[in-house]
Amino acid sequence: MSTRRDTDDLRAHCTVDTDGRITFRLRLRSPGRPRLALVPRPKKNRPERPAHFLDLEPHGDDGDVRAVLAPRPELTEGRWDAYLLREPDAGRERLRPGLRDLRALVDGTLRVGPSPVAVRVPYATKDGFLAVRAWLRTAHAEAGRLDLTDGAMTVRARLYGAELTDDAEVVLRLRGDRTTVRGYRPRAEGDAFDFSVPFAELAAAAAGNQVWDAFLRPAADAPSVRISRLLDDMADRKTVCVYPASAVGGAVLRPYYTVDNDLAVEVTATDRPR
Repeated sequence: MSTRRDTDDLRAHCTVDTDGRITFRLRLRSPGRPRLALVPRPKKNRPERPAHFLDLEPHGDDGDVRAVLAPRPELTEGRWDAYLLREPDAGRERLRPGLRDLRALVDGTLRVGPSPVAVRVPYATKDGFLAVRAWLRTAHAEAGRLDLTDGAMTVRARLYGAELTDDAEVVLRLRGDRTTVRGYRPRAEGDAFDFSVPFAELAAAAAGNQVWDAFLRPAADAPSVRISRLLDDMADRKTVCVYPASAVGGAVLRPYYTVDNDLAVEVTATDRPR
């Protein structure tokens, strides 16, 4: 005899609007008092943090239930796995992704309010389950077009949650060594800015294989803001946005986005100068 778990197709459809609101919808044969649980994935050697619960309410006449994740309150930064609880005291059942309508995010027009900058993107995990990637930052520098010409990287970007001043500076910091940095003066117009990084400087300053992480300091006394690409439909762009490598001196350099969608430059030493 089949159980509810056998007959229900536990796939949640998701729709995201330009305000960052996410609507989850799924079909249950016997709804009961179901809830959707978003559970933050614990970091290594750290305990699990509290889950965020959403009531699943009947929607329409076809047996669907629906829950809405409003733009506020924000989810803390990280990855949140989606589960179904059929009753308040029931065990968790992992949800699989159904249709994900992310069209409102594709062109990067997510409406970002005042600080903090909160972004959430539903996605399918590598093992085929539904999760939400969340970012929550006091301020955010959104990377746009990236050009590679004449041994240099030029990036166009826009600042959210803070103001650019005449003292603003783009800083590339050697990963694992906070004292080794290279600074570049951005060209700014309002909250938009662009900057260029000569790869020869990074190759000369790094010994062996290294990674440089990109930051913006909006003002001389302001904290650094990570330069990232968050405001579209990609939860993980590291393997999607792949840039060509540039050979400079005795190294090969390649810009890339990390697993957190932060901008970085990888430096790989070669045997001989080119």
